[in-house]
Amino acid sequence: MAIIRPFKALRPDERVAHLVASLPYDVVNREEAANLAKGNPLSFLRVTRSEIEMPEIIDVYSSEVYQKAKENLQRLKNEAPLLIDESPNIYVYRLIMGTHSQVGLAATFSVVEYDNDIIKKHEKTRKDKEDDRTNHILITEAQTGPVFLTYRPVEEIDKIVNNVINKINPIYDFNAQDGINHTIWILPKEYVNKIINIISKVDKLYIADGHHRAASASRVQKIKKANNPNHTGEENYNFFLGVLFPSNQLKIMPYNRIIYKLKMQKRDFIEKIKNNFIVEETELKQPEKPRTFCMYLDNKWYMLKPTDNIKKSNKHSENLDVSILQNYLLQPILGIEDPRTDKNIDFIGGIRGTEELEKLVNNGIAEVAFSLHPVTLEDLMTIADANEIMPPKSTWFEPKLRDGLLIHLIS
Repeated sequence: MAIIRPFKALRPDERVAHLVASLPYDVVNREEAANLAKGNPLSFLRVTRSEIEMPEIIDVYSSEVYQKAKENLQRLKNEAPLLIDESPNIYVYRLIMGTHSQVGLAATFSVVEYDNDIIKKHEKTRKDKEDDRTNHILITEAQTGPVFLTYRPVEEIDKIVNNVINKINPIYDFNAQDGINHTIWILPKEYVNKIINIISKVDKLYIADGHHRAASASRVQKIKKANNPNHTGEENYNFFLGVLFPSNQLKIMPYNRIIYKLKMQKRDFIEKIKNNFIVEETELKQPEKPRTFCMYLDNKWYMLKPTDNIKKSNKHSENLDVSILQNYLLQPILGIEDPRTDKNIDFIGGIRGTEELEKLVNNGIAEVAFSLHPVTLEDLMTIADANEIMPPKSTWFEPKLRDGLLIHLIS
């Protein structure tokens, strides 16, 4: 049984929603966040990445940074303004990127269900990142951006959502700087209980993106519960903000790899690859099917095809292309034991395209780049159902939800 819960969103006046809305805090670095917020005092990056308003030498995990986030949230409440809805709502959130459209339900979801694995995970989290968002939530007393959730589609929900977007006026409708259209509606009251009842019959929900946000919300709930002698389980801190999309509407892009230094001659590198892969020059820059890889080296693209040396595993996660590349090339040839921590590897989200791979190699920043075929949603859900873990940097979802449009206060 899955719980979806209406909530009173703190949200911007519709006249400034496009100014407040910002990319998720974890898809931009400090410099990018500062550039995006430049000249825009209402940018929500001033809350989620408040260090951009502070000296560069400051520790981004210091208490001063979180206090600045709290101050900026209060300032935005007054200046934007940000207003809280009078009654709890479920919201319909649509994103359009080019010809691709996806529509989800924005609401809050149970921390207990997250803890009990009714909301399924597929990714390990890092303690430093959990610490960061846990402190951010505790000090701002707000969940400032949603967890990206998915489920196997239910036709009855699709009908309700389509009825809403075709007949009801939205509260927000704007194109962001990157061209993505964001439209949000308030779900009419007559549909709320229907949605709650339908979702209650869904066996499992899945985190598509936002594992650190969900894990941090869980940690905050434990702290708040321990400090509240009158805890009931219905307090806002028992729920986390999310947007729930049917899996058949989502778009996963590849998460490509670059290697900074080969530490060997290029011809020796290619010869070592041939132990487990057929290597051919190609005009393709992106694989057209799974279990093939494109490699950019020395101004040339190569196609890599696994030989019979690479056997299928009983674990679904080990059959993913990212696992094959890691286990049969990156680790044994280049010595990359843990791609999460190794400084010789970096990851390029598919939205940046293979042009970014070519640029990095041609400019001498990297020596070799690999483009991969994207993971499927069915892969993700199968791995989560088996309680397996996806390899790091396996999925890149586009388009991205925006922070600051719907804020969940936990106080």
